[in-house]
Amino acid sequence: MTENTDMLAELAKARNALIRTVDGLTDEQAGKRTTVSELCLGGVIKHVAAIEEQWLRFVVEGPSAMPYDLPEGVTWPDIFAGKAQPPQWMIDHRNDFQMLPDDTLADVLARYEQVAARTTEIVTDADLDATQPLPAAPWLEPGGVRSARRILVHVIAETSQHAGQADILRESLDGQKSS
Repeated sequence: MTENTDMLAELAKARNALIRTVDGLTDEQAGKRTTVSELCLGGVIKHVAAIEEQWLRFVVEGPSAMPYDLPEGVTWPDIFAGKAQPPQWMIDHRNDFQMLPDDTLADVLARYEQVAARTTEIVTDADLDATQPLPAAPWLEPGGVRSARRILVHVIAETSQHAGQADILRESLDGQKSS
């Protein structure tokens, strides 16, 4: 096995743990908030798929895959303080955490499967030492770079973390445990 194959295998295990949390659920159940947070099971999977897709695009395209641009004259403090309308990409990011009226669990899972297939295509032959400069954003280190390896470790960690959150959401929903 190569390191790339090992990384893909770990990511597949984390994905499987996440996907198991929605076994047997309806669309309504997948969209139900079971805690005081905005999180729902379908939204967690949507978010993880979007994050994986974006970070793997970053491996290939660099910072242009993460256009964190703000409208003219708007600053990050304005956005964070609620003094300015957030850009569309921030609204889309927030929407990734919930099931929207037209979302179905089947569609969410199919999209995640497409993202996983694209990740496999990218990672299979990727140079894990290749780096890209980080885009400018207040939550990223200025002037930082990330290797493909570090991106994959991040995606695996994020998927695993959200699988744990999804376990809690599922247990809160109907008492079922995915593990």
